[in-house]
Amino acid sequence: MEKTRYQRGLDIMNEITVTDNKEIGTHADIVAAFKDLAPDLESFIVEFAFGDIYSREGLTKQQQTMSTIASLVTLGTEPQLELHINVGLTIGLTPKEIIGTIVHLIPYTGFPRVLNALKIAKKVFAQRDVKVNN
Repeated sequence: MEKTRYQRGLDIMNEITVTDNKEIGTHADIVAAFKDLAPDLESFIVEFAFGDIYSREGLTKQQQTMSTIASLVTLGTEPQLELHINVGLTIGLTPKEIIGTIVHLIPYTGFPRVLNALKIAKKVFAQRDVKVNN
């Protein structure tokens, strides 16, 4: 039996989400925070973003997340960047890969965005007790 878009998305969302640290925000927290304002936001996030986009073939979960991190750094959306750096760690990206993805953007997005992103990465690594080996 084929899974519904919602179930496929929920499975992926749960697979990439940290659940053992309540200080770390999740996609479910976003849905809950806006349920009163935009109750259909949940279906957009779960069905479209995860059920359709994240379930596509062609990129690994790590490649998808590195692309997402790069895009969020470029946009300057630090709250979402924090969430996806956590996703990166959860699915097996190393701190060096995350930092490398961010630093690689200097010529494309500039030092201010990269410095802000590194500050977020540092915060996430501290929350997760992740050491960066240079």
